[in-house]
Amino acid sequence: MNQTDIISGIGVTFILLAFALTTFHKITADSKVYFVLNLIGGSMAFWGSILLESVPFTILEAIWTVVAIVGLVRSYAPAKV
Repeated sequence: MNQTDIISGIGVTFILLAFALTTFHKITADSKVYFVLNLIGGSMAFWGSILLESVPFTILEAIWTVVAIVGLVRSYAPAKV
């Protein structure tokens, strides 16, 4: 395994962890933990995709990371009544 595989592998692990935790109802898809796991995972997978020079994977992970950031920011907004 090289550095790129390790970086990408850790990132994908965080994304899959978020997916598994929501699937098994350990966290909700609107929780801060969910967004943080996706933010870390997406960022690391994005970094790995740049190292791999994979344009489709880079686009996917960039969007994944941006969506996680938006979700995390919105999770701090006051609840609507």
